[in-house]
Parts: sequence; structure tokens; C-alpha cells
Amino acid sequence: MKSSVATRTARPTAEKAVAQFLRSLRERNASAHTIKAYAGDLTNFSSYVGSRPWRNIDHVTIRGFLSHLYEKGLGKTSVARSLAAVRSLFRWLAQEGIVEQNPAALVATPKLPKKLPRVPTIEEMNTVLDSEMPEVAAFPERDRLMFELLYGCGIRNSELIGINLDAIRLSSEAILIRGKGKKERYVPFGDSVKVALTAYLPVRQKLLAERKRNTPALLINQRAGRLTTRSVGRIIKKIAVAKGLSPDVHPHTLRHAFGTHLLEEGADLRAIQEMLGHERLSTTQRYTQLSMKHVLHVYDQTHPRAK
Repeated sequence: MKSSVATRTARPTAEKAVAQFLRSLRERNASAHTIKAYAGDLTNFSSYVGSRPWRNIDHVTIRGFLSHLYEKGLGKTSVARSLAAVRSLFRWLAQEGIVEQNPAALVATPKLPKKLPRVPTIEEMNTVLDSEMPEVAAFPERDRLMFELLYGCGIRNSELIGINLDAIRLSSEAILIRGKGKKERYVPFGDSVKVALTAYLPVRQKLLAERKRNTPALLINQRAGRLTTRSVGRIIKKIAVAKGLSPDVHPHTLRHAFGTHLLEEGADLRAIQEMLGHERLSTTQRYTQLSMKHVLHVYDQTHPRAK
């Protein structure tokens, strides 16, 4: 009897539990973006529940928290993200033996409008990559390689900046990518990536020599340090706009374009899943929706009975 009372009183407060949960995410190599988003959402949640014991935090409490977020003016997307963060927290709490069940699992996710990202066409991507980098490109050899890797290999921004020089297999034309949850996969690349690599590597080596630096990172900035996801996003957007693409273009847009264009050209969905590093085929199947949108557009523009 004493031990159960001791266990109960030793249970961490919501604030402490959130801190421990975020620490466990860092140890599991979760992305910095995920950790930052969870930190904000779960800080709001711990403030809302205060010092209530875990046994008093049920699905009604969590619905109240979501109502509180709506009252603060948050939209459905932000509220859905907060609920996902709370669910993850309770899953971890259950694994740690702090709670017995996940009350957040009983709360319905707000219905979100299904938005498909606007993907540049094959012609638009060829226009960007077949011409010289614009004047806004401060490091044209590196910036071209970034475009080629994001679009040519379909990798995530976080995976791009994590590539080390020794992950490149030039002879077999493949790159070892370390993805989410420390999962590794080989991604093939074509001649365009190979040409961009050949142009960039000597310039990278010269810059490192000038700065008297050494780094395993493939992609470096002018100070010879590893690029960040934020700087990649800024560079991609700047060059995309200079090349006439939409201001909405970001690194993930090029990943979407990779998957969509492969599908349009007849690639097998399972192969695309493998290259993108999707755990579930259902995630990859979103590209069938993107591709169908393109097919319908082509039909409307070209079929004589559609006009």
C-alpha cells in the first residue's frame, strides 16, 4: 500500500512530464521542427491543466483544452496539431507507466479541408534546372546541387542538410540517406545530380582550404559550416521566385514534384514509396491525387469534347 502511494506522489506534474517527453524525442532523433512544434503545443496544454493529477485529466478535459484554443482564435489546423501533440504525450506517459490509458485517443480530430499542394510542372522544373543559376544565387554550384538533390532524389530538407560526403556513392550513383527515426535508405540519382556534384565538390574543397576548416557535411555555407533547414528554405524560395516559380515554393514542394512527376511518367507506387522513405503506402498514395489533378487538367485543355 505504501509503495503505490509513493508511486502516485512521485508522478511528475504536467510541466515536468512535458520536459521529460521532449527530452525523449531528442534522444530518439526527432526532427528539430517536430520538437519545436510539440514544445509550443504542450506548454499550452500543461498551462491549461495546471497541477491537476493525471487521473483527473480525461477526454472531457482535453476537449475543454481544444475549446480553449478555439476561443484564443486558433484555426482547425493548429488545434488538430495540438491534439496530435497531446496524444503523443499520453502515449509516452503510458509507456512510462505514469498513466494507464490515452484519453486523447477518445477525442475526435477536427475535420480539415483537404488541400493538395500546388506542384510545379515537369516543364517548369526543367526550365529552372536547365538554365544558369540566377544572380541571387550567392553560391551557384552548391545551390544548383541543392535543387538537383531535392527534386532529383525526393529527399526531405532535414535529410538534405544531414548528408555527409561519405554518404555519396558516385560509382553506384546512390546516396545513403538517414531519415526519420534514424532509418537509413539508399536513394538513386541520375546524371544531372552527378554533373552538379562534379561542379560543386572542387569549389567546396577550395572554400574549406581558404577557411582552414574541415567538416563531413556535403552542403556548406560561405563560412564552411553545415547548412540549416531554414537557410535551405530561404535559398530555394529566392531562386524559385527569380526563375518565375510561385513564391509558395519551398524544399518540400520539390519533394512533392519528385513523387508526382515519377507517377505521371509511369513509375510504380511501391518504388516511389521506397525512394521517398514513406513508412505507409497511404502516404505515397497522395501522389495519385496530385497526378489525377494533372490528368484532369490535361483532359480539360486538350479533349475536343471537354471544351
